Amino acid sequence: MTDIIGLPRDHGIKPVPSGERRLTFVDTFVLWADLGVSFLVMVVGMFLVPGLSLAGALAAILVGAIIGNFLLGLVATIGSDTGVPTMVLFRPVLGLRGSYAPTVLNVLQLVGWATFEVIVMAQAATLLSQRLFGVDSYLGWVVFFSVLTTLMAMGGPVLVVKQWMEKFAVWAVLITMLWLTIAVLSTYDVGALFAKRGTGEMSFWLAVDLVAVMPISWVPLVADYSRLATSRRAAFLGTGFGYFVSHIWFYALGALLGLSAAVTFDPNAPISPLLAAIAGLTAGWGALLILLVAETDEAFANIYSAAVSTQNIVMRLGQRALAGIFGAVVLVLAAAVPMVQYESFLLLIGSVFVPLLGILAADYFLLRSRLYIAEGLYRVGGQYWYTGGINWTAMGVWLVGFVLYLVIAGLPQLGLAGLAPWLGATLPSFLFGFLVYAALGWRIASRKERSVVRQ
Repeated sequence: MTDIIGLPRDHGIKPVPSGERRLTFVDTFVLWADLGVSFLVMVVGMFLVPGLSLAGALAAILVGAIIGNFLLGLVATIGSDTGVPTMVLFRPVLGLRGSYAPTVLNVLQLVGWATFEVIVMAQAATLLSQRLFGVDSYLGWVVFFSVLTTLMAMGGPVLVVKQWMEKFAVWAVLITMLWLTIAVLSTYDVGALFAKRGTGEMSFWLAVDLVAVMPISWVPLVADYSRLATSRRAAFLGTGFGYFVSHIWFYALGALLGLSAAVTFDPNAPISPLLAAIAGLTAGWGALLILLVAETDEAFANIYSAAVSTQNIVMRLGQRALAGIFGAVVLVLAAAVPMVQYESFLLLIGSVFVPLLGILAADYFLLRSRLYIAEGLYRVGGQYWYTGGINWTAMGVWLVGFVLYLVIAGLPQLGLAGLAPWLGATLPSFLFGFLVYAALGWRIASRKERSVVRQ
């Protein structure tokens, strides 16, 4: 029956057998290129101006995209090597029980992202329905998109990529991106925009943080998809390069629209000013409709990975049942909660996951020479059990790295100023986690070797 309706087998959090890994380089590239096409990516591009000049914003976009997408691809390769979801990858680092901490945080951020996506889709659909039919039906659209994306999550990534993205979504999105770019460049005087100076309210490296954090926000779920990749190359290049292309493209469009149309992000506005700006361009209504359809992929991915991540704690519940539960939660939140403090939400994600990513990279690539023992990932009392299921050394490094990120960047929208936002927090906190955990790991390993020699 599963083969007839096209639903893949639910692997839970166990390693996916090599024979069942069906996402090629093209499949993976399409998946991540499509996930990078989002209204919310454009919104963050708007944050960069006029604090930075257009040239400064574009430079920050390029630097941040290179950093963020390299790290995204790096974790994708670990998922491809092991065949397990991202939250399970934290078991050898933090301990079986220690991995529950990032799991809970990841589920919270995924529900937040999915809620943001449904809100934006409902806003865009409401704008269209008002324009075409004179009908204001925001709550109805919230229900529609919540149900639609939940059903996609139940179908799983292989089905969505091969039957939806590759056959329709990617082509419609590519045409729309080209059309939207031409419309922006032909509507506004780009030369005059480049001549404008920035106000100085945004530092270059804080802008880099805001760019890099978008692909980094996908790091906690990237292995949920790369475990299905046919090869390590398909995982790394398809993920990193696929997201990179649409990532820089949509950030740049957001910066151009924000500067040229003087659009400011209002979290309390019933309809985002960005959507109105897109609709005002030549053929903007058609572009808005296609981008609205493409936006479903992001909500699908967040709901699906919330289900997969939860299985790291509660293995007995199936992915489809959990997807249904999280879809219902997203529906309620999207209907009741305004989209507020978006910039601080992004920085908070970075502060949690960037140093943890550094610890994971040090553990996998340096300390363990790219080898995790599959059986140990699930065995109580095994080599990844540590003390009561928790690696307190890694937890301590993670906590300090989290504080370091916030000390540097702060949370501007919450009134918490960073001590050195000009420095940027992404690279320092990643390098802190990587170098400090590597040093501590080698020291612990050296102690164990000396202990064995004495015995």
